[in-house]
Amino acid sequence: MLNTGARNFLAAIVASSDDAIISKDLNGIISSWNEGARRIFGYEAEEIVGQPILRLIPPELQHEEPVILSRIRAGIRIEHFETIRVRKNGERFPISVTISPIKDDNGTIIGASKIARDISERKHADENRSRLAAIVDSADDAIISKNLNSIITSWNRAAERLFGYTAEEIIGQSILRLIPEDLQYEEEEILRKLRAGEKIEHYETTRLSKSGEIREVSITISPVRNALGEVTGASKIARDISDRKKLERLAIQAEKIAATGRMAAAVAHEINNPLGSVLNLIFLARQPGESRQQTDEYLAMAEKELERVSHIARQTLGYYRDTGAPAEVYMHDVIENVLSVYRSRLLAHNLVVETKFNELRRIRVRSGEMIQIFSNLVSNALDAMPQGGKLSIATSAVRRIDGEGLQVVVNDTGVGIRRDLIGKVFEPFFSTKGNLGTGIGLWVAKQLVERHGGQISISSSTDPDDRGTSVTVYLPFDGATAKKTEVGGSESGMENQSWSV
Repeated sequence: MLNTGARNFLAAIVASSDDAIISKDLNGIISSWNEGARRIFGYEAEEIVGQPILRLIPPELQHEEPVILSRIRAGIRIEHFETIRVRKNGERFPISVTISPIKDDNGTIIGASKIARDISERKHADENRSRLAAIVDSADDAIISKNLNSIITSWNRAAERLFGYTAEEIIGQSILRLIPEDLQYEEEEILRKLRAGEKIEHYETTRLSKSGEIREVSITISPVRNALGEVTGASKIARDISDRKKLERLAIQAEKIAATGRMAAAVAHEINNPLGSVLNLIFLARQPGESRQQTDEYLAMAEKELERVSHIARQTLGYYRDTGAPAEVYMHDVIENVLSVYRSRLLAHNLVVETKFNELRRIRVRSGEMIQIFSNLVSNALDAMPQGGKLSIATSAVRRIDGEGLQVVVNDTGVGIRRDLIGKVFEPFFSTKGNLGTGIGLWVAKQLVERHGGQISISSSTDPDDRGTSVTVYLPFDGATAKKTEVGGSESGMENQSWSV
């Protein structure tokens, strides 16, 4: 038998336990009830002691009690039996019970002691985990987790479809197996940001499949924390954007063709005028009765017009010849050549054109893509000013936190863009020009500018007293030569030009 001190100690444990500790006789009548039982079930001891245990069991589960009592009578302990019980207020909840036989001094079983634990929170957490696991497993995006040593710790079905590895093959391996060798430096930067608790969203890059095929992906990486809030790993969602990128490249190519068509039409128009003059001058030179001096003057004028045609052809071909590798160019030359190609249209629209080239350093860019960007901006300005107006283009050097770059501002006094539409102008297939536009010109321009590490922005007003549109293009110099260079005999570092018709 337990002595008085032991009994008191045991009673204190029972009274202070967070679990319900209940005893009952072999008829299922409750004989003791601790504070934990009161908190879990809601009955005071005075209400429930002497009542059948069936008051705590839902009607459809009351068949469990005879089975429990038969096992108790046989001296069998029931451990961690999970079932459903009922609180005083009628609420049903999941519970885990351990039931042990109680014996008298002679070893005869006279009742049972039950320890019951409310497992509602655990069940809820289990359900959430199961639901989350099902979502992860059925997701269309690859969902991968890794530790801070870049070792993969989980891998869903979509990851298997995207990269070709089964979970058994890849879990426990380094994430570097998925990263092309020339991009493995990215992982160090990713881990640095994760350790700092930063999230990386919609980062577009390329990864390797098991077969060695390159996958274009957009990844979002979030830090995973333990109970203490410490970052212990990362969860990565990778979306295959190969099809989207292919469509983007096709759209860019289509716009390049359209831009080339626009330039070709402008060049043809620009060439047609001097060619017409040449034909007329040759006709005059061949007329009988013309003096040798007059004939020489006609031929000299014809030669000058042909030189103009040759100049237009050279400058156009020069900038379209190589659009692959970046090269150092003078941006003011690019802009002047675009303007010269559009000169006839500018004249026909009765426009005043003003250029201010406040920065004459070379910049490393793909010159053909620059032609495409500024051809698009000049063409848009022309469409915005059908009744005439002013087109201004200015360049200047701008210093930012990440370095120095060239800023080009293209401003027109056209009809402007409504405020509610301004946020959509860089969206593909959005146009304010109706049937006149494809809706992808500015979107492609944005893609090309960002490909060079730059930014493009637009502001506009439809106010009759101050209407017009301003497009700002920023491009970093990168490896461009930093010295000022003479241009067209000007050494001032600034070349201003204004012309009107």
